[in-house]
Amino acid sequence: MSHLAPSAPHTVPWQRVEGGLLWVTGVLLFWQAGHDFTWWTALVIFFMPDLSILGYALGPKVGAYCYNTLHLYGVGAALLAAGLIGAMPALAAVGALWLAHAGFDRMLGYGLKSPQGFTFTHLGVIGR
Repeated sequence: MSHLAPSAPHTVPWQRVEGGLLWVTGVLLFWQAGHDFTWWTALVIFFMPDLSILGYALGPKVGAYCYNTLHLYGVGAALLAAGLIGAMPALAAVGALWLAHAGFDRMLGYGLKSPQGFTFTHLGVIGR
């Protein structure tokens, strides 16, 4: 087993379920945020963290850093909290969608990346 694979493979399905729950929670929080985004704007915001893949143009280490930074649950949580605390519904909605995106990726098995390459994640190797 690779050092990148989880030490207890039976935990991966639970991490994927956790991601799915966060995806649903993020979408529900988005709808409750009081924003005025159109559906297509919400879709663009939902996929914004994936722009981090452009970091891979500078190599796998930079790519992994960029991808992981924008796919941390904490980024979405911080945006959501700032929006709620500051009474900024649009920022809260962006944070909720950011959280939903990170959960969606984890649900599908796309974990945080290793500098070894895009397919090596904390959930195991993509496609295996």
